[in-house]
Amino acid sequence: MTTNPTQRVQAMVSRARNGVARDLWLVIALGVLLIAAAFFIATRFIKPAPPDTLTLTTGAPDGAYHAFALRYKDVFEREGVKLVIKPSNGSVDNLARLKDDAANVDAGFVQGGLGLLSLNPQRQPAEETTLFSLANLFYEPVWVFYQGRQEITQFAQLKGMRVAIGAPGSGTRKVALELLGAAGVDATNATLSDEGGRAARELIEQGRLDAVFLIAAPEAPVVQALFKTPKLRLMSVAQAEGYARRFPYLAAVALPRGVVDLKNDVPARDVTLLAGTANLVVRDDVHPALAYLLLEAAVEVHGSPGLLHRPGDFPTAKATDFPLSSEAKRYFQSGRPFLQRYLPFWLANFIERMLVLLIPLVAVVYPVVKALPEIFFWRQKNKIYKWYGELKFLENDLARDTMAAEERARHLARLDAIEAEAAALHVPLAFADRVYTLRGHIAYVRQHLAAGMPVPTA
Repeated sequence: MTTNPTQRVQAMVSRARNGVARDLWLVIALGVLLIAAAFFIATRFIKPAPPDTLTLTTGAPDGAYHAFALRYKDVFEREGVKLVIKPSNGSVDNLARLKDDAANVDAGFVQGGLGLLSLNPQRQPAEETTLFSLANLFYEPVWVFYQGRQEITQFAQLKGMRVAIGAPGSGTRKVALELLGAAGVDATNATLSDEGGRAARELIEQGRLDAVFLIAAPEAPVVQALFKTPKLRLMSVAQAEGYARRFPYLAAVALPRGVVDLKNDVPARDVTLLAGTANLVVRDDVHPALAYLLLEAAVEVHGSPGLLHRPGDFPTAKATDFPLSSEAKRYFQSGRPFLQRYLPFWLANFIERMLVLLIPLVAVVYPVVKALPEIFFWRQKNKIYKWYGELKFLENDLARDTMAAEERARHLARLDAIEAEAAALHVPLAFADRVYTLRGHIAYVRQHLAAGMPVPTA
């Protein structure tokens, strides 16, 4: 079917308009794709929102670990995070839970001497571990309460006695066996009982034990109860410095006279104790925001002075049993994250996560948005330059060919096609002058062609 020239021009104009719209949408799609890719890459670096629950494995319900955990819980609830407390038999159990994915615990209190660095001081940093320390929290003395008139200052004196060394799974039992073993005391020359905590206290108060080992903070209810039992005495370790050299996770500390109870002069003399430090240990998958919240709770709960330490001594990042977590390093170097100092916990974490999105916004979105108009205009200019190229080829042919009638007709047909396409160009208003200039150059070539003259070429 033959179409008239008007229909052909209308069809070309329609195609040209569609071409401009297509170019515009193509450029927009390219920009959206680049921005989406930038945001996608940025999200790879955004930590997920912190969970609203953290599980802490502690110790016996009547022990210091559990009492401290209850105070941690108050701090967490204040920030809108639930702290789930899981009692245990002690540090050994806590450590086993932290290593066990199926145990579903995030953090726990671990007695000094049970960690990787205590067990292997030569451990290389490159060795893999899934557990990290946030801080040392407080001194945990080795308390040895005994009854009888004879003063006991050495562990070797416990031979032949009935001694409670702590329940299986407790850190107390591990340390007690090491200290007694170094002094030559074992199950062959002493009666070693598995009781610990409240059960051991009740047995010695009933006269069924001669001595009990406890490892706990001075604030532990069982320790305070034993201090108040009149017939019991607290062992002052004469060889404390020697044991501290043999067991690097222990230190010799002084319990000054009267510090427990000045009114009743408890203890009635200065006492030298062996003490480790309790570690706050987390798994490597604990959310950084919750790690910072644990550190905040630790500062609030353990930062005040105690019977064995001065204000500000704890929590500390020194000599932890496990590698120090990156969050703890930053916390002890520069304090709380900036936003958490002034905003609620949830809001600070939301803003910190969203700040990561500013990277693509600044680095990609702004340059892309700025470049998109240039790309669009470049494509429009290329449409015009295309026909300038066709016109240049025609001029070159005209310069070579003779002006026979057949050749002139062929060149005129090419020029008509170029002019028709130029007339149908649909470009933004900013390029209208270039289209008119192109059409003027086409007219110039037509004038020379009609006169049978070659077109001058540059």
